[in-house]
This record gives sequence, C-alpha cells and structure tokens, in this order.
Amino acid sequence: MADLSHPRGETRGDTRGDIASHPDVHEMRARYARMLGTRDVALVDGPVFLLGLYCAVSPWILHYTASQPALARHNLIMGIAIGLLALGFTIMPERMYGLSWAMCALGAWMIISPWIVGTGPDAGVVINNIVIGALAVLLGAMCAGVAMKMNSRTRT
Repeated sequence: MADLSHPRGETRGDTRGDIASHPDVHEMRARYARMLGTRDVALVDGPVFLLGLYCAVSPWILHYTASQPALARHNLIMGIAIGLLALGFTIMPERMYGLSWAMCALGAWMIISPWIVGTGPDAGVVINNIVIGALAVLLGAMCAGVAMKMNSRTRT
C-alpha cells in the first residue's frame, strides 16, 4: 500500500501551503486573472448556442424539410457548426475568440444561402435564414469586439 502521508505533516485537504510555495504562483495568478478577463462576453455564449440549436432544428419547426431538403440539411449542418463554436467559446475562450469573425462569416452565408442552396424558397424560409444570419453576424461581432478589446488590454 502506498504511503499517502504528507512530508510536512499537513493534512490531506490542506493544499494551501503547497500552492503558495509553488515557484510559478505569480504567473498562475496572472493567467487566472487573464482568463477571468476573457469572460466579458460570457453572456453571448448561451445565445450563440441557442441560435445554433434553433438553426439546426428550424427546418422541422417551419416544416420545410420536404419542400427544401437541401436547405434543411444545410441549416442542420450550419446549426451544428454554430453550436460547436459556442461550445468552443465557452470551453476555451482564450483560443476561440479569434474565430469570432468566422461566426460573422457564417451569419453572412446564412443570409444568402436560401437563394444559393434552396430551390425557390418561400418567404418564411427566407425570413428565417435572414434572422438567423443577422443574429449570427451581430453575436459574432460582439464576440470579436470583446476579443479585440481583450487583446489590446493584454498588449499594454
């Protein structure tokens, strides 16, 4: 059986002494502060995920899976992509906020996709994709703005 006792007589739950004496404690605290600073846009992560979820299921909500099968598959794939971006923004914000402009590009594509992917879409399908695309552009721009603000703060 392994000996799990601590060499300095500390109890198992008392790890404060260990971390305070860690040689990189200042760097770890600075990184933690930077990570908390990236959460300025945490309120956008949820709406982006919900937008992706709605985009993925909208063909079934608006009942155009039979009349526009290519556009239904397209919206499903785009919704999954937007949802994955939202999960990335939540899980790895430092790395993912650089992809905020990709969110804007996805939104712009969603606005024009009914005429490119679809075949004679009706007004409901067009309005649905325009609203989804406009919200994606807006939320992507908000994420990009916060990322640019964060980058300028860390460079100074």
